[in-house]
Amino acid sequence: MATESKKRLALAIIDFLTNCTKDGTVSPDDHESLEVASQCIQDAFKVDPTDKAALADALGGQSLTTIYGVFEKMKAKATPAAGASSSTPSAATPKPTGPSDADKAAAEALKTQGNAAMSKKDYKAAIDLYTQALALNPLNPIYLSNRAAAYSSSGNYDAAIEDAQVAVDTDPKYTKAWSRLGLARFAKGDARGSMEAYKAGIDAEGNGGSDIMRRGYETAKRRVEEEEGDSDDESAPATRGAGGGGMPDLGGLASLLGGAGGGAGGGGMPDLSSIMSNPMFSQMAQNLMSNPQLMQGLMNNPRLRDMMESVGGGGGGAGGAGGAGGMPDLGSLMSDPSIAEMARSFMGGGAGGAGGAGRGAGAGSTPP
Repeated sequence: MATESKKRLALAIIDFLTNCTKDGTVSPDDHESLEVASQCIQDAFKVDPTDKAALADALGGQSLTTIYGVFEKMKAKATPAAGASSSTPSAATPKPTGPSDADKAAAEALKTQGNAAMSKKDYKAAIDLYTQALALNPLNPIYLSNRAAAYSSSGNYDAAIEDAQVAVDTDPKYTKAWSRLGLARFAKGDARGSMEAYKAGIDAEGNGGSDIMRRGYETAKRRVEEEEGDSDDESAPATRGAGGGGMPDLGGLASLLGGAGGGAGGGGMPDLSSIMSNPMFSQMAQNLMSNPQLMQGLMNNPRLRDMMESVGGGGGGAGGAGGAGGMPDLGSLMSDPSIAEMARSFMGGGAGGAGGAGRGAGAGSTPP
């Protein structure tokens, strides 16, 4: 009896054959042959191509042509370039019979080194190490997912999407890959695609999904609703959806900073190097540096001044919301309408796309 996985593949093949009769891939004289082939596959695997839900589950919003195209790209990456030395792991030619135990062990060691590079935020080194691991053990979903995280952290979201897509195609139950696909799609401005990726991850996790996956889904869903609202309302404020980004979720900024509220006496100062590597904060910093008057206006706000005194070692001062010397309650801070309005003035539309993506998207999750 065919497994569920093979039934999904059979549906994908039937969909491919059907599309070939519609897009001119084959001549009209050959249509009947493809229809007969489709019917034979349908009967042999006991599948129903008219079941839209089953077809959507089989393809995950893709097509067999698209999926295979991604595979070909990955295969090309794993093949050594002309003139490349065969002495390096990255140039190793994948064996058609699958990686040997020695190759698997070497790939795992490279992955561990890549994880260490990620923890040091050396994303270039991490990408290179994961690539070497994939050359030894191609299409390993963990290595692909980890490299997708490294690409996202370095701002290369196109490559991150490609790796994460191949990872979920290879293992639809590997939920970290769905989370990283959702993050990369969101950062590229594809909120609906991000929402679909997080939904697939929630389904794969079962039991309603994890908190981080649900937060990613809700963030993407809100962005879709905002974009659809903007398209329906021509009088909507220009700052709301400018540049495909708009205003990030300021209410969730504390979560983006790793739970920096610290109101219960814990927390303390978050990892500022990690914060400033986020595209949203990078854009904010650039806009502030180019507009000294805006910086002066921000610092005239008493709540922001209290916050800076608190994190600057002011002995608790007025920033006591975060505990002595700790980070104030940013969730509360950013709910202040005056601060939110000032944030809108310098965020504009340029940082929204990548900014909101960091929240609940699993970008900072530890590589396996």
